[in-house]
Amino acid sequence: MGGAGNTNPSLWWRLSWQLSLVFVGVVTAVIIGLCFYGASILSPNVALEDHITAVLAPAVSLDAEGRLEIRNTPELDALKQQYDGLWYVAATPNGSFVSYGTIPPVYAELVRLTYLFEGADIRGSAGTNEIASVESVETGIGELRVLFGGVADKGWPIFTLMSNAYAIYGPLLAIALPAVFFTVPRIIRRGLASVSEVARKASEIEPRRYDARLPLDGIPREVAPLVVAFNEALGRLEIEFRKRQHFLMDAAHELRTPIAIMQTRIDGTAEGQDRRRLLDDVARLAETAEQLLDFERNDQASDLQETVDLVEIARGVVADLAPLAIGAGYQISFQSEVESLKRKGSPSALPRAVSNLVRNAIDHGGGRGMITVSVSDIGGGRISVTDVGPGIPAEHRELVFEPFYRVTPKSTGAGLGLSLVKQIALNHGGEVRIASAAAGTEVAIQFR
Repeated sequence: MGGAGNTNPSLWWRLSWQLSLVFVGVVTAVIIGLCFYGASILSPNVALEDHITAVLAPAVSLDAEGRLEIRNTPELDALKQQYDGLWYVAATPNGSFVSYGTIPPVYAELVRLTYLFEGADIRGSAGTNEIASVESVETGIGELRVLFGGVADKGWPIFTLMSNAYAIYGPLLAIALPAVFFTVPRIIRRGLASVSEVARKASEIEPRRYDARLPLDGIPREVAPLVVAFNEALGRLEIEFRKRQHFLMDAAHELRTPIAIMQTRIDGTAEGQDRRRLLDDVARLAETAEQLLDFERNDQASDLQETVDLVEIARGVVADLAPLAIGAGYQISFQSEVESLKRKGSPSALPRAVSNLVRNAIDHGGGRGMITVSVSDIGGGRISVTDVGPGIPAEHRELVFEPFYRVTPKSTGAGLGLSLVKQIALNHGGEVRIASAAAGTEVAIQFR
């Protein structure tokens, strides 16, 4: 996921902001819906009641005899000019009142009773369509109760209600939006925990473990088809892998017989340069066939949990291949930092890996100098083979582990030795490390 993580969108981030937008939209729709509902049932005067009471509040005062009076302030004059049908009655709680405008006869009896109402919505009388309201407002002389009308068709009640509703939706959004951003990632993380576990197990599938499958237990129904498709793809790969594996093993087995026949016939020919060349070619064919068999057998290795001694394995390989190395012009030595180094592994595959490293040193070490096989207890154990040959160019050091790759086209090897070593190391949970310079090459199997 390294490179893809920079371009793939974050699921929790996308859901967080999308759910936040949905939440804001729902809250907004509810507020607007409630405001429309409120505008349909509340007095139409609600659009101007705050404006009217706010203009009247600074205009009221008491005269020298303590009676209520309303001064004509610029704001009040502007209000009267803007709403020419406006009428109002302003009263103190003790019953003193003043009025302005033409009060509808049906409300005339209420003038003297205005001080009794703290708030009221007055409408529905059979004698008039006039809508009146009573509102209370605090002024410099105390509480003032205002009965007013004549402005029912003025203003926008819906906007007034929406502006007054901020005390509800403001805190609601302030609390809910952070809650969404904090809770959604946790919910998603818990909901996709099984998917994360499947992803972890997928990343642990070894390259040649074609029999591995991902579990479906606990996987969300929406994701299950993807896991099923992945498992089916693994199944198809396994079938094709098995076909290739059987083909290569059968081919290698079939090659053994004609190679043996050719070798027998060549042995019966007269000594000479041609005979030696033919024998070398047949030996190369035989080695290639054996390496193909080793390569495929290693995929099916089932003895990886037996106890092996790395020191004993390396010492045995040196003893077996010493004549071959000496005959090719080398000296060969064995070194070990410990007397014994035991671990779990394959007693058949590990000797082949070390043997291939030594044979590779013999083939490419320049036909001179010392080949050193050493064992150390670094990490989970380490076996290294060092030569003093010309080295491997930097551009070839990773490619030499690919099957059938050869550094030089004229190389006598089949290009399977180091590939087999890498495969065996991976099967044992290790890796192959290579260090090369003009003065020689070291190839090591590092176990964990």
